[in-house]
Amino acid sequence: MKKVLMVVAPETFRDEEYLHPKEVLESRGAVVETASVRPGICTGKLGATAHATLAVSQAEARDYDAVVFVGGAGARVYFDDPAAHALARGARQEDRVLAAICIAPSILANVGLLAGWSATAFESERANLEAHGALWSDGPVCVQDRTVTANGPEAARAFGEAIADLLGL
Repeated sequence: MKKVLMVVAPETFRDEEYLHPKEVLESRGAVVETASVRPGICTGKLGATAHATLAVSQAEARDYDAVVFVGGAGARVYFDDPAAHALARGARQEDRVLAAICIAPSILANVGLLAGWSATAFESERANLEAHGALWSDGPVCVQDRTVTANGPEAARAFGEAIADLLGL
């Protein structure tokens, strides 16, 4: 059984970017756990809720087969967050699937994990990704090795499918 950790902001995460990949992953047999700044109820931009069972600072990448950073305006809380950066680095070091959608690929870029890699994100993040050495991709979903990036809510279902495919689900 594959375990996936989805990281959401405590407020204004993008609902579709959490709900659609979660639905795809669970429908294919994955167990999905949610983390945020602290445990508790998190609220999406459109009113969806997510129950975070642990804080990002408590999460260890080695305990999961994939680590997924959900976008939405609230994801900026992780752009310079040491715990989120450690989790992302740990996922890469442990050869886990690492994924980010919307503005969240900037988390990976800020850690240096997209340098020399093809990636996409919400257009507002293009300059940041390129400044950190990412090779911009215009597609809705970009997969390189075991890293998946996507550009926004419209790509959320395809993003979930790409993660599930990499997990062999």
